[in-house]
Amino acid sequence: MYVILTSKSGQFRTEAGDGIEPRETYDYLFYGQRRARFVIAELTRAARIRVIDETPPGYVNDIPARLLPKYASLDQARGELRHLTRFGRIETALERIA
Repeated sequence: MYVILTSKSGQFRTEAGDGIEPRETYDYLFYGQRRARFVIAELTRAARIRVIDETPPGYVNDIPARLLPKYASLDQARGELRHLTRFGRIETALERIA
């Protein structure tokens, strides 16, 4: 099973915990400016995701991965990511990060 983790610079970031293996990372560009980073990660067992608020007071939440939408394959997760980042004629792009 796969999940999509999201981070927005200056707002919040997500970190994969034990049992979560990052597979692919993408920057989401909106009119050429990076707005978010997405990580497609594989769940290898029951796990938790850490969400860290980057604004004061900087809350940290550990949430169970079972609460996130899951995708049966890497291709399904990629398809969902493309779907989430396309808005008609608005200029958006996903750039894969090595």
